[in-house]
Amino acid sequence: MIEKGEFRRECIDRLKKFNRPNIYVWDKRVSNWLYRYIKIKKYHVVMLYIPLRLETNIADLIKKLRMDRIVVLVPFMEGKSFRLVKYRLPIKIKKFGVREPNISNDFYKKIDLSIVPVIGIDINFKRVGFGKGFYDRFFSKNRGRVREVFFVNRLGCISSKEITDSYDIEGDLYITPKKILINQTK
Repeated sequence: MIEKGEFRRECIDRLKKFNRPNIYVWDKRVSNWLYRYIKIKKYHVVMLYIPLRLETNIADLIKKLRMDRIVVLVPFMEGKSFRLVKYRLPIKIKKFGVREPNISNDFYKKIDLSIVPVIGIDINFKRVGFGKGFYDRFFSKNRGRVREVFFVNRLGCISSKEITDSYDIEGDLYITPKKILINQTK
């Protein structure tokens, strides 16, 4: 039986070997789809992330949303979790290569959509990330404030078995450049 750590390593290996010339086109496809969805739903507050090298690059989505005056929130790392702050320049590089804006006030309002990077998901539509637990700790306290949670990934890395823990966050949609899966368990 495959375990979460082994599954994570396999997915990360696949992401590292991914064909570089296609990355820009595939990331753009995901960003464009998300942008259209956010505009159709008329969302005003969106939680995003500032991408790491292996994550879907949504930098152009952040720019578009800010130009449309949509509130863009991003994680600001604090200890073993994070809090949300408004995206603003300049961006600094911190521990683990994480990029984030300068510290600012927390954001406590409702969030229309949270877009979360994943390494993969399991059969229960639960997130497998890098293994640090930042998103799990954040969502354990804040899930009630978030209307929808979408997972994004460059490749479809899905375990056919339950490999996640009870505290792992569950998403509503799983988006890759080639497919969009809807969580049927909700």
